[in-house]
Parts: sequence; structure tokens; C-alpha cells
Amino acid sequence: MGRDMTNSGRTLQREGPSLTDAPLTVTGVSYTIGDRVLLAGLDLTVESGTSVAITGPSGSGKSTLLMCALGLVQQDAGIITVAGTDIGKLSARGRARHRRSHMGVVFQFGELLPELTPTENVAIAGLLAGQTRRAAFKRAEELLQDLQVPLSQTSTGRLSGGERQRVAVARALINQPALLLADEPTGALDHATRDQVCDLLFGLPQRHGCALVVVTHDDKVAGRADRRLELQNGVLVDATGGGSS
Repeated sequence: MGRDMTNSGRTLQREGPSLTDAPLTVTGVSYTIGDRVLLAGLDLTVESGTSVAITGPSGSGKSTLLMCALGLVQQDAGIITVAGTDIGKLSARGRARHRRSHMGVVFQFGELLPELTPTENVAIAGLLAGQTRRAAFKRAEELLQDLQVPLSQTSTGRLSGGERQRVAVARALINQPALLLADEPTGALDHATRDQVCDLLFGLPQRHGCALVVVTHDDKVAGRADRRLELQNGVLVDATGGGSS
């Protein structure tokens, strides 16, 4: 059982490994598609309560790395450990179960169902993970209130871009993940809204005790992370000093 996380007067408790464990450890991961080497013995460790931004040119393998961490793409070699479990040893069903229980994802366009209300969009992720309807909707409402999303019967498709991304963040948090992954989460937002979403995203590791990995092309977004790494020739290097991760 993880420690309690106090958030705006409420106590949020995250199940799973101790927060002293690294929620994400990537060791010697390689991935090749055709004759292109995207990942070449890549290493990465992200501790609880910290954030990492990964930059690099289009096609360099940033999103592929996230897909490998999610267990949606199988790496050619190496080990990926999420919340204390080597996901390569799990069956497809086991990976899906582990992903729902220990990982949250925020995509560039939210990937929400526009016809559903914000509460329904968030709660459905909890229901899929086995929460009761009452618990899932209660937590969805709490998260949306905390993230300042209007609680109404308005369809999600009628919300602003920033509000939709806040709904996506709430959905990613509903199962109290150890690891939060964000793929170009501000790519579709104007600068003012981008900054608001960044304030939210990069505050999550400390508030919720999770690890955060953000893939982005935006230097200002990357600069908000505790560590900034660049994917070069299949490996991660320190974006400021050129050292390995």
C-alpha cells in the first residue's frame, strides 16, 4: 500500500509499490523497424515524484519508447519495468491489466469521447479497471473539481481545448497510477493554454506521488521538467550536458 497523498483537503491513496521504488526502469531497450534503428540499448530510470521531458526530431522514436513502456509495442531486446513488474514477462491480457492499474496516459488530442460528459469520460477508465460505478464516478467528480473542470451535463466536445486536456489528465489519474505518460500533451493548444496545462502536468508528480514522462517538441514545455533528455541515435542523452541518462 502506498502512502496517503493529501490533495486540496482530500486524501488520495495510491495502491501499489512503495513510492521509494522507481515506477519506470528501462534497461538496454532496442527496437528496429525495417532497416531503421529507433532505440539502441536505451536506458532510463524515472523516480516517484519526478518528471522527465524527452525531446528529439520527428521519427526519432520518442513515441515508440512510450508505446514500449505501455506494453503496446514489444521491444526487440532489453527490459522495461513498470511499478516493479517486468512487463515483458506478462501476457497481452496481463499487460493490459497492469497498464490500467499502474499507468495513466495523456495524448495530444485527449482521445476523449466527445459525446460523453467530462465525468463519464473520466469514470469509464475507473470502471474498466474494476472500480464500482459509485467509486468511479465519485473519484471522477473529485478529480474534475480539483482540476477546475466544470461539472455539468455538457458534452466533452463542447469544452475548450484546455478543459479537454484537463479532463484527459483526470482520466489518467483516476486509477492512481505510479507512472504517468504524456505524448505531446500541449501540441494542439495556444501558448496561454499550454502554460496552464504545463502548470498542471508538472505539478502532478509531487501532488500525486507519481513519475511523469512527457514527450514534446516544445522547448518551453521540456524546460519545465526536472530532467530534460534528448533522443539521439537511439539513446537518451542529457539535453544540456550531452551525458547519458
